Amino acid sequence: MTPRLRTLAGLLALTIVAPAFPRAEQTGAKAPAHQFPTTPELADMLGFLVADKATPGIVLGILDEDGSTRVLSNGAAGAGARPLGPRTVFEIGSINKTFTGTLLADMAAKKDVALTDPISKYLPAGVTAPSRNGKQITLLDLATHRSGLPRLPDNHVPADWRNPYADYTVEKLYAFLSTHQLRRDPGAEAEYSNLGFGLLGHLLARAAGTSYQQLVKSRVLDPLGMTMTGYALDGAIAEWMAKGHNKGEVVPFWFATEAIEGAGGLRSNLDDMMKYLKAQVGPANTALQKAMRDAATERAALPGGAAIGLGWQLVKVGDRTLVAHGGGTGGFSTYIGFDPGKRVGFVMLTNTTSFPDDIGMDFLRRGPPLPITAVTVPPAVLKRYVGTYEAAPGNNLVIALEPDNTLTVKAGNNVRFRMFAESDSQFFLKRTPWRFTFTTDEAGTVTGVVVDVEGTIRNARKVS
Repeated sequence: MTPRLRTLAGLLALTIVAPAFPRAEQTGAKAPAHQFPTTPELADMLGFLVADKATPGIVLGILDEDGSTRVLSNGAAGAGARPLGPRTVFEIGSINKTFTGTLLADMAAKKDVALTDPISKYLPAGVTAPSRNGKQITLLDLATHRSGLPRLPDNHVPADWRNPYADYTVEKLYAFLSTHQLRRDPGAEAEYSNLGFGLLGHLLARAAGTSYQQLVKSRVLDPLGMTMTGYALDGAIAEWMAKGHNKGEVVPFWFATEAIEGAGGLRSNLDDMMKYLKAQVGPANTALQKAMRDAATERAALPGGAAIGLGWQLVKVGDRTLVAHGGGTGGFSTYIGFDPGKRVGFVMLTNTTSFPDDIGMDFLRRGPPLPITAVTVPPAVLKRYVGTYEAAPGNNLVIALEPDNTLTVKAGNNVRFRMFAESDSQFFLKRTPWRFTFTTDEAGTVTGVVVDVEGTIRNARKVS
């Protein structure tokens, strides 16, 4: 249920940065008309992700400008599982929080609750809500990660660390609240909190006089026709469930109790998640769609220049606002993101923990491949560029010649990116708007490569 808010897998950075919240990107350039690459180009990229063992399997859904959708998949759902595809079910982790944010917006619009209500209003008698300097935690504080509550409770040691939320009971949650001392005033500062969102879901269910599972089903899942989304691992969901992996090994599924269901525990497939994505953009024709728009509206600033709605995280890219959330469990990594202004978006589902890539956000942020016509370069010329290039000590690029006589570039544990030639010495990527120019000495020996990283020039010398 940890957030998966990735930055671009930088070819020269060698490490994947996964901040708690996304950072705003300062650029005045407007996104091109078509946000995502062609289906064959995307399929090629997914192939590298699986071949380089970034994940056993990946399913990617694209919502294009005209309202049409595309679905791509590569790899496998795991031993004994049904073939990987849009019906395959994944744990979606913290994407669950966006459902809770939507429920809060819907219930506030219907006057079932108010965003400014203190959480004490919905706790049972005998349970004390923590406060600080006279400031009470509100429902809005929980939904914007500004409650002052920690990421996880300190009164819980899981019986099985491979399934850490399965035995965190409501009684433990109440005991924690009644004794916890806040480290900061509610509303003062953002700190990502699974505990806070679990509590929010529980309180909304109490306000509605039902269970959280029934609340999300009746108010979100059923109206959208999301029949393959739920908490229970039974029926068709069990039949289509992928196997979760950690470092290539199958790991146990995660289960959530009612104390944490607002933060995570949902399982879903791409078919359902594309319904959820499509309902986020365009005209708001229903009360639910209006609540979705409200949930994706900025409520508070976050570190790094980003912002947050009711669960959703927002990042500015030039004059655009992108809305996104990631999800991670012990064996799954997932991501959903969209641009409400352009009405485009994506859903990415993988069956591995800590998936080291952000293919969907790459194109949502930066747009499609550079408008360059690729040319064919003889294999003999390409072979001259094969080798290792050092950008800094311990920071290398590896250029390889693939069986189809094209070059790829790889940095550290990142997957390969295919390179396309615009001349016999200049190449570009379709994953990022980056260009490479190989250099030679007077004898014609390749000495290095100059990399244009969106206008920033970096040099790497050939070392082998």
